[in-house]
Amino acid sequence: MSYTGNKKKSYKALLISIAAVLSVILLLFLCMQMAKNKAIGLEEQIATAKSNIDVQQKRRADLIPNLVECVKAYDKHEYETLLAIVQARGVNSDQDVAQVQTMIAAVAEAYPELKSSENYRNLMIELASTENQIAQYRNNYNAQVRNYNRTVRQFPNSFFLSTLGYEPIEYSYLEFDTTPDAPQVIF
Repeated sequence: MSYTGNKKKSYKALLISIAAVLSVILLLFLCMQMAKNKAIGLEEQIATAKSNIDVQQKRRADLIPNLVECVKAYDKHEYETLLAIVQARGVNSDQDVAQVQTMIAAVAEAYPELKSSENYRNLMIELASTENQIAQYRNNYNAQVRNYNRTVRQFPNSFFLSTLGYEPIEYSYLEFDTTPDAPQVIF
């Protein structure tokens, strides 16, 4: 073999080696970018889940006190209405009002729109619904954080993402005790 033939072979081998190294570098870059894109998507899901919790807590803070005040106002209206009916029939004291409970029951049956128990039932349904939604959104948040942490810690993602600064997120499960931000409804 001639010198030019060896030179062509070594040149070819060099080009193949450079192409192989560039291919490996490109493959590593693509793997890193795919892991980063997945982590970014999971971070967005976590942010959305956290925002959903905040929205429901805001709903609770806005809705529940208004519902409670509405029920209290309607209770007062119903009491005053029934008291006026009883007094119109000649009863003048609260003690006499207690004695004519059967008459009040009859009036309440005759005037079903005066029954405030439906308001209480609706209030309790709204309370339960709001608390259930908050619990569901908290569960979703925990699931999103768990998925993110799993992705960040799995190989080869852990290698790529740790070099880019992605770390597992700390979170804790809620205790089964009453949360400090749960509404306290006292009538």
